[in-house]
Amino acid sequence: MAKLLSAQCVAALRKSEHLLYLRAAAVRAEQRRYSSRTASEYLHRSVVPSMHYQKSLPRLPIPKLEDTVRRYLAAQRPLLDDQQFRTTEKLAQDFQNGVGKQLHEELTAQDKNNKHTSYISGPWFDMYLSARDSVVLNFNPFMSFNPDPKVEYNDQLVRATNVVCSAVRFMKTLRAGLLEPEVFHLNPAKSDTDSFKKLIRWVPSSLSWYGAYMVNAYPLDMSQYFRLFNSTRIPRRGRDELFTDEKGRHLLVMRKGNMYVFDIMDRDGNLVKPAEIQSHLKYILSDPTPAPAFPLGVLTSENRDVWAGLRDKLVAAGNAEDLRVADSALFCLCLDDESMKDHIQISHNMLHGDGCNRWYDKSFSVILTKDGEAAINFEHSWGDGVAVLRFQNEIFKDTTEKPLVHPGSAATTVDSASAVRKLQFKLDGELENGIRKAKENFDSAVSKLTIHAMEFKKGGKEQLKKSKLSPDAIAQLAFQMGFLRQYGQTVATYESCSTAAFKHGRTETIRPATAHTKQCSHAFVREPGQHSVEQLKAMLHECSKYHGQLTKEAAMGQGFDRHLFAMRYLANSKGQALPDLYADPAYAAINHNILSTSTLTSPAVNLGGFAPVVPDGFGVGYGVHDDWIGCNVSSYPARNVHEFLQCVHKSLEDIFTVLEGRPLS
Repeated sequence: MAKLLSAQCVAALRKSEHLLYLRAAAVRAEQRRYSSRTASEYLHRSVVPSMHYQKSLPRLPIPKLEDTVRRYLAAQRPLLDDQQFRTTEKLAQDFQNGVGKQLHEELTAQDKNNKHTSYISGPWFDMYLSARDSVVLNFNPFMSFNPDPKVEYNDQLVRATNVVCSAVRFMKTLRAGLLEPEVFHLNPAKSDTDSFKKLIRWVPSSLSWYGAYMVNAYPLDMSQYFRLFNSTRIPRRGRDELFTDEKGRHLLVMRKGNMYVFDIMDRDGNLVKPAEIQSHLKYILSDPTPAPAFPLGVLTSENRDVWAGLRDKLVAAGNAEDLRVADSALFCLCLDDESMKDHIQISHNMLHGDGCNRWYDKSFSVILTKDGEAAINFEHSWGDGVAVLRFQNEIFKDTTEKPLVHPGSAATTVDSASAVRKLQFKLDGELENGIRKAKENFDSAVSKLTIHAMEFKKGGKEQLKKSKLSPDAIAQLAFQMGFLRQYGQTVATYESCSTAAFKHGRTETIRPATAHTKQCSHAFVREPGQHSVEQLKAMLHECSKYHGQLTKEAAMGQGFDRHLFAMRYLANSKGQALPDLYADPAYAAINHNILSTSTLTSPAVNLGGFAPVVPDGFGVGYGVHDDWIGCNVSSYPARNVHEFLQCVHKSLEDIFTVLEGRPLS
């Protein structure tokens, strides 16, 4: 990933080691200062400052143009017939030798002048913030929490209070620079140790990444973290804006579509007593006020230009202050009155809900149902899953291991009626009509969505690794086989891969539909009796090896999607005519991702999910666990998700049958 250490870097690292001794006194003083704080202020106290590696993170590389064109054509090959491929190949080669060469050179020059960021960061923010579609279904995903192992702590009030307290502790830990830096450890026995951390903290931040790299540890970009709290996406005509106000000390709570705020930090920035937070939440949960006839939250589900216009009208009607209060809240807590009967209802509720008891524009919302099911729904423009997943993991650990309130804890007798303020918005006929229409549009959109889940129990990560196969490659292959079995096609497929190993990295695309998966899928689905077990095993290994290569390339910033996207964005921003490559129907087709996939496994997360990105697509959330494989998949009426998952299940059965040395029947 990185260039080899220069002699200067190594010398500087050695030189900095003696700072350990010079600054030991400073460490002791710092520890004394923190020990005077109450135990509940921070989640932990990292020896290494949170942003220690940020300055020295390597920059996201721009791939060579010839590599991008080669990778693009390799990804197109399984999707096109021979004639279509020849056309696309010619357009790609012309692009490489002509306008593409010029755009690549301009992009590279621009990148050299902007060393504080990555070439994809600005265009990617712009892409999200300029999108005019509703954030609901189109962008916001969800990740649900596992239940608290101690059943009685899943009570809605107890769990909500503990989540709020842990969230404040996380925020304070982050802002104090005491949150452990996010690091990918390839050799944790060397790098994830107290002795290494005590050494690396004194290496100047301009060199610290190199120190980690020397022990096979890769610090990850944390530039998105500051948008976790006190942040909201504000609708504007043409392009939204991100708003953050770190002075906000209050929580936004929604129940029955009513909106409440109260302070969860005092004037000194300390966590309000947990018993008081519990008392305020209890007051909200027992508030007899009915659901409003015109719930404001549903406006955040509207088309962004429509919502921008209605927001201007809300401001003109005298609601600016209450809107600002909602926007600057630490985060949004949605208390739902429904209990969940199964995974499918949980997915629907956490992905979209009823539209009324949500503020989808908040950087994230924690949703808690009547029976204590919890999830995070987050707005996607400000950041990717990396920061949100870290937050979720820390919150789950803290609430389950060190809860601050307990079942039977008495809420204090504070005056919640005066501490909790219900936001009251002034609405005229036009705004009421806008809310009514937003609700109709919302109901129409979500009524078309189907979600189904599948658990394959006959094998998982352990067995695949014993067979020397990549678990992710096999899951992706099962989706290719499943789609071929159901629809007889190989189609554009997207798998998200984080590029957080680089400064201001976002994501790159892995393209799991390959010439190898197409050949293997045809062998398993169309010709199961025509190949020996050994031949089928060899095909599985070939798919796994190539998928592993694509994954490594994507994580290193060596995919083709972001590079082509950035060059197209550059051409557009200069008002140039669109190069022929981008007008090719094959380019449109490979970006019409019928299979949109994302994987997630974490001790904190039970389910993750998102809607399809195209009307005739599937949204595939999946996880490969030690001895089972789970999928949570969404679709619109153009596709049959129940049948798709039956086909995926059959594909996994066939793969594991072959791995056990048995022929396919």
